[in-house]
Order: sequence, then structure tokens, then C-alpha cells
Amino acid sequence: MQKKLVSVLALSVAMSAFLAACGNNENNNTASPSASESSSPSPSPSASESAPASESASPEKVENFTVSLRHIQIGDAQKFRKAILDDVVKKTEAEVPGLKIELDPVEDSVNRFTKLPAEMAAGNPPKIFSVFGGAGDTQKYAKAGRMLDLTPIIDELGLKDKFLNVLEPFSVDGKVYGLPIGGNTEGIFYNTELFAKYNLNPPTTWDDLIKAADTLKQNNITPFAVGSKGAWVPNMLVNTLIGRIAGEGANAGFITGDTKWNSPDVVAAYQLFADWEKAGYFTKGELGKEYADMLNDFVAGKAGMMFDGSWRSSAFKNDAIGAAVAGKVAFVNLPAVPNGKGDQTSVNANYGEGYGFSADLNENEKKAVKAFIKNMYSDEMQLRGLLEDGVLPSMKLTDASQVTDPIVKQVLDVLNGAGASFPHFDSIVTSKVYTETETQLQKLIAGKATPQEVGDAIQKVQDAENAAAAK
Repeated sequence: MQKKLVSVLALSVAMSAFLAACGNNENNNTASPSASESSSPSPSPSASESAPASESASPEKVENFTVSLRHIQIGDAQKFRKAILDDVVKKTEAEVPGLKIELDPVEDSVNRFTKLPAEMAAGNPPKIFSVFGGAGDTQKYAKAGRMLDLTPIIDELGLKDKFLNVLEPFSVDGKVYGLPIGGNTEGIFYNTELFAKYNLNPPTTWDDLIKAADTLKQNNITPFAVGSKGAWVPNMLVNTLIGRIAGEGANAGFITGDTKWNSPDVVAAYQLFADWEKAGYFTKGELGKEYADMLNDFVAGKAGMMFDGSWRSSAFKNDAIGAAVAGKVAFVNLPAVPNGKGDQTSVNANYGEGYGFSADLNENEKKAVKAFIKNMYSDEMQLRGLLEDGVLPSMKLTDASQVTDPIVKQVLDVLNGAGASFPHFDSIVTSKVYTETETQLQKLIAGKATPQEVGDAIQKVQDAENAAAAK
């Protein structure tokens, strides 16, 4: 499936003429008169019957109602996605009489690991909410009966065949319960000005990557900016190292038991990360650094590289937070690791974040949800996400000729050159397992656990989760 995902995505961008948009099946409820009504003469109306309709019937009353919408588009780095969401909300409110959408912004990890699980357990999630695909999120909530089956809705709206092959993490038994808003890949952003200053080649081979890291460090420049206060940030690199060393199919094997967190290959990935820590390749004091600090250090020239998601491309525009290095940043895939297994051109391609909807909706709320889906999952918004925020589309684009941003083009080149892809393990394993990966990684960074101890601790939780799922 993953290899197909990459090739389909490439086609969606490179062959826009072939990927013509499916027509929207918008419902037209305007009734037309029947043949008898239009052809049969009617008797002369009485005085009361001849009164204008506006006088003889009072206008239909509009029922005001509110729909809650939980989102995670918080902070300057998410401003483009928030702008898209705001526009979708305005369009939806304008289309549905009486509707008021109440936005509830919550930080990503708080929503995913604290608030939403508690709300799902209590049976009172927001009507519309940000949700991740996979066994620990959408699929779990759908099996518990908490999420709306969207299969008939996307069919009604003419969207069924518009999505790329990205709905599996949001589906259970062939039914769709969530819709990914877009995708991303993860790789290395590097400062081309600094690389030119020190006569460094782009880090497209392992030798060039290590040479760049050592040279930058020798010149008192941090090789990789990183903010590890939120452990999901360094986990991006760990995930790709596992894909490189253990092979692109390793992540999928965690829940089947085919891959063990404490196996030699996975431990080797943690060992390589630990070696880079020891070599001083990462920001000093990273455990106290936020995700935003990582970008700030990179933009300020304090670091020559940054391992991050493709969404970060939007930060390097002339009017964005990283304007100071606009035109001086490039993007490449993590190069092949010596003696690594599997396809060394593979990429981490994620379509994990999207929107889900409560199963408990009245008729008015269902109208609002349909309008929201129609407006959010449109060609216009998908293209805006790509152009404004570097979010890879989850749907086929009618026209991608407007893509001119050089970094976005480099991201697409990376995807086009990939022979396979693999998801981030947070879209596969349960939230308990993923939380343990974060806890153990921060222990590794702090020097309080060895790579083997990290693998053993995570596998213990994985075993318990797999056993529970088998009951």
C-alpha cells in the first residue's frame, strides 16, 4: 500500500490533466412543478387565495444552533492552516441557516492524549474534532461507536473517488470514519548559505551528511537544531532511522509481533541516535527547547540542518517566520544508511492528521457536518494547503501548475524519487505504546537509559497492548 501511496501522490501532482476533479454531487432541493400543475387551468382564485405568498404564509423560522469544533491549529507555525480553517468555517456557517461553529483550540498532544480520549470514554466528544488515523485513535474510537460513519456522506458529496489511497488508517471494516486533511514527509532542511560557506555538499549521501555535521560542529555551529521538550520532535528522526536500518516494513510489524522494539535492528536505530547525541550533533539543552525554538535556532543560523516535516516549508517564505533565510533553505531525504535494510530511497509519508465527527448528531448537526466536509475537502482548500502551508494533498488535484515554491518542489521531487514509503509509528501503534516511545527517548537523550533499555521498555508495553487487543 505504501509504495502505491507515493506513486499515486506523484501522479496527482505531475499529471493534473489526467486527475480531473470528480463532480460534486451537491443536492438541489428546488422542486419543479409537475406536468399537471403546469398544464391544467386553475379556477379563479378567491380574494384570500389571490393574496401574495409572503402575506398568506409566515416565513419559516430558522433554528439557531451551535456545533463545537476542536482544532489543533495553534501558534504562528500553524497560521496558514488556521486561515484555511477559518475560511471553511465562514463558508459553512453561511450555507447552513442558524449555524454557529464554536472553535475550541487545543494543543496537539493535549488533544490527542488527554482531552479527546477522556471525552470519548465519557461519550461526549466535540461534534467536529481533530483526530489522527490508526489503531490508537480513529480506529479505536470507531470500534467503540463514538465516530460517525462517513462512507455515505462522501459518496453523496461525490468525494468517494477523489481521495488518494490514504483512507485506510481512518477506516474500519471498509467504512470510513475520518478524513485526512493532508500529508507530509519528513527529511532534512539545510541552510544552503552555510553549506556554501564551508564548501559542503548537499547532505544527500551518508558520507556528505556526516562530513557536514562534523564541519559545522568544528565551526561552533550546531549540526541539527532540535527541540526535544516535546518528544514527538526527535521521534521523527528516530522513526526514519528505524525505517532505514530495519527496513520500511518494520513499523507495521510492531502490532503484529513481526517487529520487536528490542530487536537488534530497532535498537541499532536508537544506538545511532545516541551516537549523534554523544557527538554533539544536536542542540545543547534540547530537552528544555520547544518545537518553536528549534525553528528559531535554525533561522538564526545557529544550526545548519533541521530534521522536520515538509509542512515547515511554509516557514521560509518572504512573509513568514523564517523570512531571514528565505531563498537559503533546501530539503532532502535522509540519505541511505550504510548496511541498512530495505529500500533506502523510501520516505516517511504520513497522512495521519484529519477530522472526525461525533456519532451523536441531530439532523441540523449532520447538515453542518456535510457542509463542512464539502468545503474543507475541496480542490480549492487542498491546493491552498499545498501552496500556503506545504501540506501535501490527500486528494487528487485538478491543477497543480500553480506550485512554484522551490522547497515544495523539492519535497515533491523526494516523493517522486522514492521507491517505497512507510508511516510514522504513531499512526500504527496504540497511544500507550507511543507515549512510552516518547518517555524512553527523553530518557535516552538525558543519558538515563541505554538503547537496549529503551527497546526493552517499549516492547513491554507493546506486548501488553497486543495481548489486550487479542482478547
